[in-house]
Amino acid sequence: MYSSTMREVHHLSSLLNQVVRRQLGCVAVRLFCDETKYRKRPQGGGRELKDWKMVFVHNNWDNVVWDETQEEEAKAKVQENSEILLTTEEISKLEQEASSQWDGFYGIHQNRFFKDRNWLFTEFPELAPHLAHTFPQKQNPGDAVLPPNTHHADAVQGGAGNPTLEHKEEERRESSPPPECQPFDSTSTSSPNDHTAASCSASEPPDNCTQGNSEEGTFPGKDATFRILEVGCGVGNTVFPILKTNNKEGLFVYCCDFSSTAVDIVKESPDYDTKRCHAFVCDISSEDWVTPFPKGSLDIIVCIFVLSALHPDKYPQVVSKMVEYLRPGGLILYRDYGRYDLAQLRFKKGRCLDDNFYVRGDGTRCYFITQEEVRELMTGAGMEEVQNLVDRRLQVNRGKQLTMYRVWVQAKYRKPLPPSTEDT
Repeated sequence: MYSSTMREVHHLSSLLNQVVRRQLGCVAVRLFCDETKYRKRPQGGGRELKDWKMVFVHNNWDNVVWDETQEEEAKAKVQENSEILLTTEEISKLEQEASSQWDGFYGIHQNRFFKDRNWLFTEFPELAPHLAHTFPQKQNPGDAVLPPNTHHADAVQGGAGNPTLEHKEEERRESSPPPECQPFDSTSTSSPNDHTAASCSASEPPDNCTQGNSEEGTFPGKDATFRILEVGCGVGNTVFPILKTNNKEGLFVYCCDFSSTAVDIVKESPDYDTKRCHAFVCDISSEDWVTPFPKGSLDIIVCIFVLSALHPDKYPQVVSKMVEYLRPGGLILYRDYGRYDLAQLRFKKGRCLDDNFYVRGDGTRCYFITQEEVRELMTGAGMEEVQNLVDRRLQVNRGKQLTMYRVWVQAKYRKPLPPSTEDT
């Protein structure tokens, strides 16, 4: 009887301990939530690594400085993975099948692959100029610590040739922006621009492009006072955050993609409102564009991770067409993969199409650009430089103790205003 009683006592004691531990755990969680709920996040571009010992404290670090050794290692890796080029026939086939490859990509992943780009307004406050004062302001980069070479090679090797990892771009980073971004001045005569000039080819069905390039008549967004075009819209990870954040009357957003599957997904979204948005299929690499809006009517063209999917030889033509659709003072907002980004270093031999131009395992392509190439493209099309910077980001895998270096080029270019009568 004694032993039976003691067993019951031990059992009750064990149950009591479990209850106490559960309650203490809940209290600890509540205390942690109370402590962190109102903790202010660092301003955009403000998390700089000053002490290398702190590298694994956060998942991301801004304005990372590369030393000469690290850059030479990156160059050597690119030279190595570029030794074997695809044949001319294979390259030509990829060019011809570009739209079908993206149709296949979105057919598989639908709207589950990329996250909504809620960081847009920190990077590009011009997308909602009346709210620019409410967005985190970017800080100029300070001195950052020179990173050692440890773990970098391991990070490069991990995920090589994996299409999913190759597609992971800025969506995996935090929303802290690169430096030197000035808030948009709503009193200025220039307007912000988001994405590349949307267009569709002359063979596009009437329901996608009904008005052509007509300067007269009714077209979607005709009465809008602020028009944004996003090229390469995918499944709406840029356009829907814009529509949700910028609720000012007069806004109209156009978006296009050369994947009909992607455009269909955009139109099927519950957030798609034909009173404020018009999505259509188009190939911006084609020579002749037929658009649902006239030339010179757009305030902003957004071109984010779009040009990199095209052959570099087509860039000048694409940029020139975008400029045609901007109004004087309008902006092109640009962001894309930079030279020696982790995604480039991870490619294996046999995936290279041309210098710094690769094909992923799923058949989609990617070019890694430089600041100077962007400057040459934009100024060559007559645009004025507002911003052109390299955003170097350090991403950290704290579990595996790996450091991964991302490189993006971000730029803003304005279409010049015509000379005033006073100047003539």
